Amino acid sequence: MSVLRAEMTGQRTTGRREVPQSMVERMTTIMEAFTSPSARLSLEDVARVTGLPRSTAHRIMNQLVGLHWIQHTPAGYSLGSRALGLGTGAASHTELREAAAEDLRELHLQTGLVVHLAVLDGSDVRYLDKVGGRYASKVPTRVGDRRPAHCTGLGKAMLATVPAEDVDGLLGGQLRRMTRHSIGDVGLLHQELTRVRARRGAALDRGECHLELGCVAAAVPGADGPLGAVSLVGDPSVNFERLVPLVLSVARGISSRMDRRRSSRSRHADSPSSSGWSSDTLDRLVAVGSEGWL
Repeated sequence: MSVLRAEMTGQRTTGRREVPQSMVERMTTIMEAFTSPSARLSLEDVARVTGLPRSTAHRIMNQLVGLHWIQHTPAGYSLGSRALGLGTGAASHTELREAAAEDLRELHLQTGLVVHLAVLDGSDVRYLDKVGGRYASKVPTRVGDRRPAHCTGLGKAMLATVPAEDVDGLLGGQLRRMTRHSIGDVGLLHQELTRVRARRGAALDRGECHLELGCVAAAVPGADGPLGAVSLVGDPSVNFERLVPLVLSVARGISSRMDRRRSSRSRHADSPSSSGWSSDTLDRLVAVGSEGWL
């Protein structure tokens, strides 16, 4: 990967890499380590490719994660939504919304319930889409809102797809309770995630995030972890168990559609002209960095 990066930037590979000195140079070097939109790197990978000390790379990457230039998932670090919006050609959250849009509308029409699409963003879920017609106003969520992952069906469905140690790393030791029904203990959360797995990945929520609401949710599976999750939301009296097969089917259908899109994009990405960071993109990144946001 370091050889490929050197070819991208026109540098000659040597036995020892010169460590960049300025913060802007270090930030740019880290961003360049992600040589394709789908690249997944560990902290050790980034330190090795960039030549930065591990502690330095970790500190800068934490700041980049906080600003959404990079995202951190159980599968490793990858380009974040802000970087993907700079014309890298990557499948972004917008692509997930597009892939799911028809299914979300159909789910609402079939059930009369409010439908959510969300992604895991650190210890939270972030809502990408909401479909509910005139019933949507009864559910106090908006696109862009965040909720603690452990308090939502969406979050529990996605957390159930990752190893237990990664769940602990994402959530930390303290679990904030949204209602009296929220899970406030890590041990109890792991028991709940075991039940989610036993339902083939369907998560239920009855008043854990909002007292007057319940939901059923399923993760949209991806090769490196959950791409997102879909939920049906309504009154707690709804028989959500009956809707488990429907939500699971829709989530897997969205996953298949995303796989086809990414396979098509990967074929195009094999061309040298379509890979890497353009000079315009790097100029815009440096311009932001030079304003002192790190």
